[in-house]
Amino acid sequence: MTIEKSLQPMEKSVNANQLSKKVEGVSKVNSIQKTARLAGVLYLIITVFAIVAHIYMPSKIIVAGDAAATAQNLVANETLFHIGGVGSELIILLTEIVLSIVLYVLLKPVNKTLSLLAAVSRLAMTTIHGLNLLNYFFAMAMVSGIGYLAAFSTEQLNALMMIFLDAHSIGFTIGIAFLVLHVFILGYLIVKSGYFPKVLGFLFIAAGFGYLFDSFALLLSNSYTTTPGIIAMVISISEIAFPLWLLIKGVNKDGWEKRTLAID
Repeated sequence: MTIEKSLQPMEKSVNANQLSKKVEGVSKVNSIQKTARLAGVLYLIITVFAIVAHIYMPSKIIVAGDAAATAQNLVANETLFHIGGVGSELIILLTEIVLSIVLYVLLKPVNKTLSLLAAVSRLAMTTIHGLNLLNYFFAMAMVSGIGYLAAFSTEQLNALMMIFLDAHSIGFTIGIAFLVLHVFILGYLIVKSGYFPKVLGFLFIAAGFGYLFDSFALLLSNSYTTTPGIIAMVISISEIAFPLWLLIKGVNKDGWEKRTLAID
Protein backbone atom coordinates (compact mmCIF):
# COMPACT_ATOMS: atom_id res chain seq x y z
CA MET A 1 0.00 0.00 0.00
CA THR A 2 2.80 2.36 0.91
CA ILE A 3 4.64 1.59 -2.36
CA GLU A 4 1.48 2.25 -4.39
CA LYS A 5 0.99 5.62 -2.69
CA SER A 6 4.61 6.57 -3.37
CA LEU A 7 4.24 5.68 -7.05
CA GLN A 8 1.14 7.81 -7.55
CA PRO A 9 2.98 11.17 -7.43
CA MET A 10 5.57 9.81 -9.88
CA GLU A 11 2.84 8.74 -12.32
CA LYS A 12 1.20 12.14 -12.05
CA SER A 13 4.56 13.80 -12.74
CA VAL A 14 5.14 11.63 -15.81
CA ASN A 15 1.65 12.37 -17.12
CA ALA A 16 2.17 16.08 -16.52
CA ASN A 17 5.46 16.00 -18.43
CA GLN A 18 3.86 14.15 -21.35
CA LEU A 19 0.99 16.64 -21.45
CA SER A 20 3.45 19.52 -21.33
CA LYS A 21 5.41 18.07 -24.28
CA LYS A 22 2.21 17.61 -26.29
CA VAL A 23 1.14 21.19 -25.63
CA GLU A 24 4.63 22.41 -26.56
CA GLY A 25 4.54 20.35 -29.76
CA VAL A 26 1.14 21.75 -30.77
CA SER A 27 2.39 25.27 -30.03
CA LYS A 28 5.47 24.76 -32.24
CA VAL A 29 3.36 23.43 -35.13
CA ASN A 30 0.94 26.36 -34.86
CA SER A 31 3.88 28.76 -34.77
CA ILE A 32 5.55 27.30 -37.86
CA GLN A 33 2.23 27.34 -39.74
CA LYS A 34 1.96 31.06 -39.02
CA THR A 35 5.54 31.47 -40.24
CA ALA A 36 4.71 29.59 -43.45
CA ARG A 37 1.70 31.79 -44.11
CA LEU A 38 3.74 34.89 -43.41
CA ALA A 39 6.25 33.74 -46.04
CA GLY A 40 3.39 33.29 -48.51
CA VAL A 41 2.11 36.81 -47.84
CA LEU A 42 5.60 38.27 -48.24
CA TYR A 43 6.03 36.47 -51.58
CA LEU A 44 2.73 37.94 -52.80
CA ILE A 45 3.71 41.46 -51.70
CA ILE A 46 6.94 41.14 -53.66
CA THR A 47 5.05 39.84 -56.71
CA VAL A 48 2.50 42.66 -56.75
CA PHE A 49 5.03 45.46 -56.36
CA ALA A 50 7.45 43.78 -58.80
CA ILE A 51 4.76 43.93 -61.49
CA VAL A 52 4.49 47.68 -60.90
CA ALA A 53 8.23 48.40 -60.61
CA HIS A 54 9.61 46.02 -63.24
CA ILE A 55 6.82 45.82 -65.82
CA TYR A 56 4.19 48.56 -65.59
CA MET A 57 6.39 51.58 -64.86
CA PRO A 58 9.07 50.79 -67.50
CA SER A 59 6.38 50.12 -70.11
CA LYS A 60 4.97 53.61 -69.59
CA ILE A 61 8.29 55.47 -69.56
CA ILE A 62 11.16 53.69 -71.29
CA VAL A 63 11.23 53.61 -75.09
CA ALA A 64 14.03 51.31 -76.23
CA GLY A 65 16.54 53.09 -78.45
CA ASP A 66 14.78 56.47 -78.23
CA ALA A 67 16.39 58.73 -75.64
CA ALA A 68 14.29 61.80 -76.53
CA ALA A 69 10.95 59.97 -76.18
CA THR A 70 12.09 58.35 -72.92
CA ALA A 71 13.12 61.75 -71.53
CA GLN A 72 9.71 63.20 -72.41
CA ASN A 73 7.93 60.29 -70.76
CA LEU A 74 10.11 60.57 -67.68
CA VAL A 75 9.33 64.27 -67.22
CA ALA A 76 5.61 63.73 -67.90
CA ASN A 77 5.39 60.74 -65.54
CA GLU A 78 7.73 61.81 -62.76
CA THR A 79 5.29 60.74 -60.03
CA LEU A 80 4.89 57.29 -61.58
CA PHE A 81 8.66 56.98 -61.82
CA HIS A 82 9.21 57.88 -58.17
CA ILE A 83 6.28 55.98 -56.67
CA GLY A 84 5.91 53.11 -59.14
CA GLY A 85 9.63 52.68 -59.71
CA VAL A 86 11.61 53.78 -56.67
CA GLY A 87 8.84 53.46 -54.06
CA SER A 88 7.69 50.02 -55.19
CA GLU A 89 11.30 48.82 -55.35
CA LEU A 90 11.95 49.99 -51.79
CA ILE A 91 8.91 48.03 -50.58
CA ILE A 92 10.20 44.97 -52.44
CA LEU A 93 13.66 45.27 -50.89
CA LEU A 94 12.36 45.70 -47.34
CA THR A 95 10.08 42.71 -47.85
CA GLU A 96 12.98 40.68 -49.25
CA ILE A 97 14.93 41.18 -46.00
CA VAL A 98 12.07 39.82 -43.91
CA LEU A 99 11.39 36.95 -46.35
CA SER A 100 15.05 35.90 -46.26
CA ILE A 101 14.88 35.46 -42.48
CA VAL A 102 11.46 33.76 -42.56
CA LEU A 103 12.62 31.21 -45.16
CA TYR A 104 15.70 30.56 -43.01
CA VAL A 105 13.46 29.76 -40.04
CA LEU A 106 11.23 27.51 -42.17
CA LEU A 107 14.09 25.47 -43.61
CA LYS A 108 16.61 25.55 -40.77
CA PRO A 109 15.47 22.12 -39.46
CA VAL A 110 16.55 20.54 -42.77
CA ASN A 111 20.07 21.96 -42.81
CA LYS A 112 21.00 25.01 -40.78
CA THR A 113 24.16 25.83 -42.77
CA LEU A 114 22.52 25.60 -46.19
CA SER A 115 19.49 27.54 -44.99
CA LEU A 116 21.79 30.30 -43.76
CA LEU A 117 23.69 30.29 -47.06
CA ALA A 118 20.41 30.64 -48.96
CA ALA A 119 19.43 33.61 -46.78
CA VAL A 120 22.81 35.31 -47.29
CA SER A 121 22.53 34.81 -51.06
CA ARG A 122 19.09 36.42 -51.17
CA LEU A 123 20.27 39.29 -48.95
CA ALA A 124 23.25 39.83 -51.28
CA MET A 125 20.81 40.26 -54.17
CA THR A 126 18.75 42.66 -52.06
CA THR A 127 21.83 44.76 -51.24
CA ILE A 128 22.82 45.00 -54.91
CA HIS A 129 19.30 45.98 -55.94
CA GLY A 130 19.22 48.63 -53.21
CA LEU A 131 22.44 50.24 -54.43
CA ASN A 132 21.18 49.89 -57.99
CA LEU A 133 18.36 52.35 -57.24
CA LEU A 134 20.97 55.12 -57.41
CA ASN A 135 20.89 54.73 -61.20
CA TYR A 136 17.23 55.75 -61.19
CA PHE A 137 18.04 58.93 -59.25
CA PHE A 138 20.91 59.72 -61.61
CA ALA A 139 18.62 59.19 -64.64
CA MET A 140 15.98 61.49 -63.18
CA ALA A 141 18.60 64.14 -62.42
CA MET A 142 19.58 64.29 -66.10
CA VAL A 143 16.13 65.60 -67.08
CA SER A 144 15.41 67.63 -63.94
CA GLY A 145 16.80 70.91 -65.29
CA ILE A 146 19.26 71.37 -62.42
CA GLY A 147 21.34 74.51 -63.05
CA TYR A 148 24.79 72.94 -63.07
CA LEU A 149 23.72 70.63 -65.94
CA ALA A 150 23.32 73.62 -68.25
CA ALA A 151 26.83 72.93 -69.54
CA PHE A 152 25.45 69.88 -71.34
CA SER A 153 23.22 69.90 -74.39
CA THR A 154 19.77 68.28 -74.31
CA GLU A 155 21.01 65.43 -76.49
CA GLN A 156 23.92 64.79 -74.15
CA LEU A 157 21.68 64.78 -71.07
CA ASN A 158 19.22 62.41 -72.75
CA ALA A 159 22.09 60.08 -73.67
CA LEU A 160 23.36 60.10 -70.09
CA MET A 161 19.84 59.40 -68.85
CA MET A 162 19.64 56.30 -71.09
CA ILE A 163 23.06 55.16 -69.85
CA PHE A 164 21.83 55.27 -66.25
CA LEU A 165 18.60 53.46 -67.14
CA ASP A 166 20.62 50.78 -68.95
CA ALA A 167 22.97 50.59 -65.95
CA HIS A 168 19.94 49.98 -63.72
CA SER A 169 18.88 47.09 -65.94
CA ILE A 170 22.37 45.60 -65.79
CA GLY A 171 22.55 46.09 -62.02
CA PHE A 172 19.24 44.29 -61.62
CA THR A 173 20.58 41.33 -63.61
CA ILE A 174 23.74 41.22 -61.49
CA GLY A 175 21.53 40.97 -58.41
CA ILE A 176 19.59 38.07 -59.95
CA ALA A 177 22.90 36.27 -60.58
CA PHE A 178 23.40 36.24 -56.80
CA LEU A 179 19.86 34.90 -56.34
CA VAL A 180 20.78 31.78 -58.34
CA LEU A 181 22.52 30.20 -55.35
CA HIS A 182 19.49 30.88 -53.15
CA VAL A 183 17.09 29.27 -55.62
CA PHE A 184 19.17 26.09 -56.01
CA ILE A 185 19.57 25.67 -52.24
CA LEU A 186 15.90 26.47 -51.62
CA GLY A 187 14.88 23.76 -54.08
CA TYR A 188 17.22 21.21 -52.48
CA LEU A 189 16.00 21.99 -48.95
CA ILE A 190 12.35 21.72 -49.99
CA VAL A 191 13.00 18.31 -51.59
CA LYS A 192 14.76 17.07 -48.44
CA SER A 193 12.40 18.67 -45.94
CA GLY A 194 9.66 16.06 -45.71
CA TYR A 195 7.13 18.78 -44.88
CA PHE A 196 6.86 20.38 -48.32
CA PRO A 197 5.98 18.56 -51.58
CA LYS A 198 9.13 17.48 -53.43
CA VAL A 199 7.69 18.73 -56.71
CA LEU A 200 7.97 22.31 -55.41
CA GLY A 201 11.65 21.75 -54.75
CA PHE A 202 12.25 20.30 -58.20
CA LEU A 203 10.48 23.31 -59.72
CA PHE A 204 12.87 25.63 -57.90
CA ILE A 205 15.88 23.61 -59.05
CA ALA A 206 14.63 23.92 -62.63
CA ALA A 207 14.08 27.65 -62.06
CA GLY A 208 17.63 27.88 -60.73
CA PHE A 209 18.99 26.65 -64.05
CA GLY A 210 16.73 29.19 -65.77
CA TYR A 211 17.98 32.05 -63.60
CA LEU A 212 21.59 30.88 -64.11
CA PHE A 213 21.36 30.73 -67.89
CA ASP A 214 19.33 33.91 -68.26
CA SER A 215 21.38 36.15 -65.95
CA PHE A 216 24.77 35.03 -67.25
CA ALA A 217 23.62 35.25 -70.88
CA LEU A 218 22.30 38.78 -70.35
CA LEU A 219 25.56 39.85 -68.72
CA LEU A 220 28.02 38.08 -71.02
CA SER A 221 26.37 38.09 -74.45
CA ASN A 222 25.45 41.25 -76.38
CA SER A 223 23.19 39.26 -78.71
CA TYR A 224 21.08 37.85 -75.87
CA THR A 225 18.50 40.50 -74.95
CA THR A 226 15.24 38.71 -74.17
CA THR A 227 14.44 35.90 -71.74
CA PRO A 228 13.06 32.86 -73.66
CA GLY A 229 9.43 32.06 -72.92
CA ILE A 230 10.16 28.57 -71.57
CA ILE A 231 12.60 29.94 -68.99
CA ALA A 232 10.18 32.68 -67.94
CA MET A 233 7.40 30.09 -67.62
CA VAL A 234 9.41 27.72 -65.39
CA ILE A 235 10.52 30.57 -63.14
CA SER A 236 6.98 31.96 -62.91
CA ILE A 237 5.44 28.58 -62.04
CA SER A 238 7.93 27.96 -59.22
CA GLU A 239 7.57 31.48 -57.84
CA ILE A 240 3.78 31.21 -57.85
CA ALA A 241 3.29 27.60 -56.76
CA PHE A 242 5.39 27.79 -53.58
CA PRO A 243 3.75 30.95 -52.14
CA LEU A 244 0.28 29.56 -52.87
CA TRP A 245 1.19 26.31 -51.13
CA LEU A 246 2.48 28.25 -48.11
CA LEU A 247 -0.74 30.25 -47.92
CA ILE A 248 -3.16 27.39 -48.47
CA LYS A 249 -1.44 24.33 -46.99
CA GLY A 250 1.51 25.58 -44.98
CA VAL A 251 3.80 22.85 -43.69
CA ASN A 252 2.93 19.17 -43.34
CA LYS A 253 2.42 18.59 -39.62
CA ASP A 254 3.72 15.02 -39.49
CA GLY A 255 6.72 15.80 -41.66
CA TRP A 256 7.60 18.85 -39.57
CA GLU A 257 7.34 16.95 -36.27
CA LYS A 258 9.45 14.10 -37.64
CA ARG A 259 12.14 16.51 -38.82
CA THR A 260 12.23 18.51 -35.57
CA LEU A 261 12.24 15.36 -33.42
CA ALA A 262 15.23 14.08 -35.38
CA ILE A 263 17.07 17.30 -34.46
CA ASP A 264 16.05 17.12 -30.79
